[in-house]
Amino acid sequence: MKRETRDRYKSRADILKAMAHPTRLFIVEELARGERCVQDLTAMIGADTSTVSKHLSLLRQAGVLDDEKRGTRVYYHLKVPCVMKFFTCLESVLAARK
Repeated sequence: MKRETRDRYKSRADILKAMAHPTRLFIVEELARGERCVQDLTAMIGADTSTVSKHLSLLRQAGVLDDEKRGTRVYYHLKVPCVMKFFTCLESVLAARK
């Protein structure tokens, strides 16, 4: 395998790893509905702020989310809404397993 091809697959795997957690999948799906601040997500998830912030950071580093600071709050939104097509595909895989 050529280096370029291997690097491309590694980049894809890094994005999948960033999303490979139930809480992070929830966050992505929730942000598809609209932007949210850390406090909103923390209340929805029922975890402490530092844990939710870590999940958000991983997704942001992977390029899935973007953030915007407004006053004392940071709001997150999907950087690439097409990620929801992947969720649709996942649901098809789940349905095919039955």
